[in-house]
Amino acid sequence: MDVKKADKKDIKKEEEDLIVDEVADKKEETESEKFENRIKELEDQLRRAVADYRNLERRSYEERIDAVKFANKQLIEALLPAFDTLFLAGKYTTDESVKLTIGRMLDVLKENGIEKIATDNAKYNAETMEVVEVVEGEEEHVVEEVRPGFTIYGKLIRPAQVKVGGKK
Repeated sequence: MDVKKADKKDIKKEEEDLIVDEVADKKEETESEKFENRIKELEDQLRRAVADYRNLERRSYEERIDAVKFANKQLIEALLPAFDTLFLAGKYTTDESVKLTIGRMLDVLKENGIEKIATDNAKYNAETMEVVEVVEGEEEHVVEEVRPGFTIYGKLIRPAQVKVGGKK
């Protein structure tokens, strides 16, 4: 009987050892799961940080490009009154040199992203034109340009001042 008791004790001890091993394995699994979850969190944070950095890099590049594009805006705004005088002179003179100068100036402006707003035979556009007078003519069409307007890379610098046709 002592042998049976000893066998039972050994079996019980083995069962206890198995239970302890299973608990230890579960602890290891939960610890490894914790590590895996932490790794996933850190990878996610890294992905987000890289995406944020790329967005910042792209935005700063676009801002630099815009700064270069629009750096001339203040200079152009300062030169517009002089151009207006030249434009008026070209309107009332027969001197070809003045007209050639105006043409060359418009070409240089265009090469630098600055365009004159087209008003010849154009329908009135409130976004790019300012009405100074309503005169006889085709309704809502520009009859005469009083002062030219300009855009820089599609953004309005100054609206064109125009006389628009209306019923009289």
